[in-house]
Amino acid sequence: MFGFLKKTKQKITKSLAKTTEAIKSVIPEKKEKYPKDIIEEILIESDIEYDLVEGIVNRLPDIVAREDLRKELSKIFGNIKHYKKPEVTPFVELIIGVNGAGKTTTIAKLANKYKSEGKKVILGAGDTFRAAAIEQLSRWATKLDIPIVATKQGHDASAVAYDTISSAISKDFDNVIIDTAGRLHTQTNLANELKKIVRIMDKAMSGAPHRKILILDGTQGNSATEQAKAFNKMVGIDGIIITKLDGTAKGGSLFSIVWNLQLPVFYIGVGEQPNDLIEFDKVEFIDTILNGIFKQNNG
Repeated sequence: MFGFLKKTKQKITKSLAKTTEAIKSVIPEKKEKYPKDIIEEILIESDIEYDLVEGIVNRLPDIVAREDLRKELSKIFGNIKHYKKPEVTPFVELIIGVNGAGKTTTIAKLANKYKSEGKKVILGAGDTFRAAAIEQLSRWATKLDIPIVATKQGHDASAVAYDTISSAISKDFDNVIIDTAGRLHTQTNLANELKKIVRIMDKAMSGAPHRKILILDGTQGNSATEQAKAFNKMVGIDGIIITKLDGTAKGGSLFSIVWNLQLPVFYIGVGEQPNDLIEFDKVEFIDTILNGIFKQNNG
């Protein structure tokens, strides 16, 4: 157990390495306390949006210690709408996000996680808008030895979702993960398709999808917030997975996303391999940011 926690901590530290490097450009040498105008500069440099930074800084004392900032960063997670997983089998998840956010790879990581827990998993290649998306997910399914329901480009994505759920019910699968298109000709088309998929999934199994997860590219920084708002308005999102966090200096944008949406972050992606998905731990995340700012007091 402690070995797992240590590995998780190491992965979170690695995922925020570029963010902490960016912080060093503001404070080349770490200290135990800072004037709050320096803290303001640090938070902006890590890509926390200005309105949120302003609110944090206004509540800080003139000289800021580690615990002062920890208290304010922790408040951001205070009003999150927590997701309660229903006790249903199969458990059906719909994966949503723009093309290029890392959706397909994240589906593979989720599937691999469930399989490693002894669950029977089936995938649905619901991004029928792009042949490449169907092919990529099918390759992952083969690599992980997980069944997939797939059709040709241009076919009805709702039918794929329906068939995947029906197959899962008839063959006693534990988990269903269904992909969706990230971009159609207009946002209205995309919204209509996603709403239709959700309706049809509910017909295949009452209450499905049980969890709608939005995949956000961490390298997008605060621009990901607007994507998240748009998708949440379309179909309602239950929570988020942040990908590519290890490839950006914009790790602070996660605070902005949570602050704007009040939705939980389920996982963060920290690499390209099937095991490179870790459960999000807000305490470890905040501590890693603070470790990049403050000198450790070993006394």
